[in-house]
Amino acid sequence: MKLWSKLKPWSKRWLFGILGKDPEAVVVTFCTGDAALCRRMADEVRALVPDHRHFVVTPENWPRMRSELRRYRIGLAPVMLASADQSHDRKGVVSADALRRAAYCLAPRKILAYNSRLERHHLRPGLASYLFWRGIPLDRIYLRPWWWPWKRRDRGVIPMGYHVLQGRACSPQRKRIAVLAPYFPYPLAHGGAVRIFHLLREMAREFDVELFAFTDAKVGHALPPANATITSAAEIEAAPVLEFCARVALVEKPRYREPRWSSLLPPEVHEFRSPAMRRAIAEERRAFGFTALQVEYTQLAEYGGDVLVEHDVTFDLFDQIRRRAVAHSAVHNIARNTAWWDWFRWHRFETRAVRRYPRVVVMSNKDAELLGRNIPCTVIENGVDLERFRPQPEQPGQRLLFIGSFRHFPNVTAYRFFTERVWPLLHKSLCEQFPEMTLTVVCGPEHLTYWRAFTDSPEPAPHPRIRLLGFVADVRPLYVEANLVIVPTTVSAGTNVKVLEAMAMQRAVVSTPSGCAGLGLMHGLSVWEAETPEAFAAGVAMLIADPERRRQMALAAYGEAQRRFDWRSIGERQRDILRGFTEPRA
Repeated sequence: MKLWSKLKPWSKRWLFGILGKDPEAVVVTFCTGDAALCRRMADEVRALVPDHRHFVVTPENWPRMRSELRRYRIGLAPVMLASADQSHDRKGVVSADALRRAAYCLAPRKILAYNSRLERHHLRPGLASYLFWRGIPLDRIYLRPWWWPWKRRDRGVIPMGYHVLQGRACSPQRKRIAVLAPYFPYPLAHGGAVRIFHLLREMAREFDVELFAFTDAKVGHALPPANATITSAAEIEAAPVLEFCARVALVEKPRYREPRWSSLLPPEVHEFRSPAMRRAIAEERRAFGFTALQVEYTQLAEYGGDVLVEHDVTFDLFDQIRRRAVAHSAVHNIARNTAWWDWFRWHRFETRAVRRYPRVVVMSNKDAELLGRNIPCTVIENGVDLERFRPQPEQPGQRLLFIGSFRHFPNVTAYRFFTERVWPLLHKSLCEQFPEMTLTVVCGPEHLTYWRAFTDSPEPAPHPRIRLLGFVADVRPLYVEANLVIVPTTVSAGTNVKVLEAMAMQRAVVSTPSGCAGLGLMHGLSVWEAETPEAFAAGVAMLIADPERRRQMALAAYGEAQRRFDWRSIGERQRDILRGFTEPRA
């Protein structure tokens, strides 16, 4: 061994000398995509391999570099797979695709591929590398369906434990009910959490309430045993809910690891299939003695109960996506087929699920019509806490506000619609008419994680006049500083809480028709509706330039919020439904 260690450097120099190459391996980074992404890729590669010589190849310098690289041994060849503007029309410049092919030929076993999310993967013969090459995210290239005949590298995890937090003391005079939710509704990070939180509080005025909720605890971290005393930060976050809930049963969300296309059921349904939750409901029904169970969200409908709350008609949301995919000629056939498959699965599952419930709660009359006349629907709109969201005087300025958690993909689509199609139209006038115009976006917790899941880029493109915020515990100061609230959702279902909050704070709203659907607002009076990028930009420009028109619209919207969207009056309708399942039947 000692002799070989001495001979190895000499033999290496001798062998590569015969081949006419330098024995020391070099790193050749091929910039075959977006320039900004390629720069970040090259910087990361230099940090990963600091002890080797680095070359950067671009479409412009490839003719010169091709001859220069012949005398080097390529030890690693990072390549950007993300699409780029084709530049082969320029004389002497090769296309990105041609440069990728050149990289594969030069170093077929040394390719370190990067995608638009800046995830990296060594390309090897096999299905995983092929999926990565076709644009599948890194965390999904090893997923295989349950019927896959060969060994699976990535398997799902189904936790089996649950634990209970004790809250408000029970009363013999109050009947007992339970609510099942796909997440713990605090903090109030998005519209669904806002609705569940406030209606739990309204239910608790008459009932003792137990909440069953899934948590996003990391897989592998054991949950405390049932009825354990918990002193972690999780219990501190639960304190506002425990003020009015008698008990909270928490179950770790399963880790579903199969391809999203591979099941006839929607993947969101699989993500919440939990034996632990079924056991918790059965055991708590005996221990706590609740007589009615309300299920929040369609993906939990398999658990059964008395009331199903359709926060949105999900198949309608996917139908909008499907129709948009069909209408856009630039959309690839695979994307069209995927959109159809998602719609078909949700339509099949949802229309069957609602038939199994004695009562279905929907957000608007439109949603009730979508489900059909034979479904026992009751409309309970979203609301707003008028005691918390109070009108505040508007300060002079040109500040826009968009609140939309990126965990809900229509908000990602809305952000891209505004920044890619509306903002450039406004940008032409920013320097002259609107020199101070800015946009603040509340993206919610872990917004980059959701952005990468729903898009092909690692993060939103930076802009000096656009401010991105993550989770904001109290959004009221943002409404106070805003002059105009925008809701640019191009696909949406249910009703948007952010519109109601803006109305309660007396801020004018520019929205797409889908963004304010189901609220019964009048265009030009209590909201400004605009569907196309040109119309949306014109609406924003008109209201920013006309403070008096903005003020009148905000006042009209505030009146609507007071009359129709107070949680207290909405809560009475919620309690009335539950009384029908807790009072003895004749």
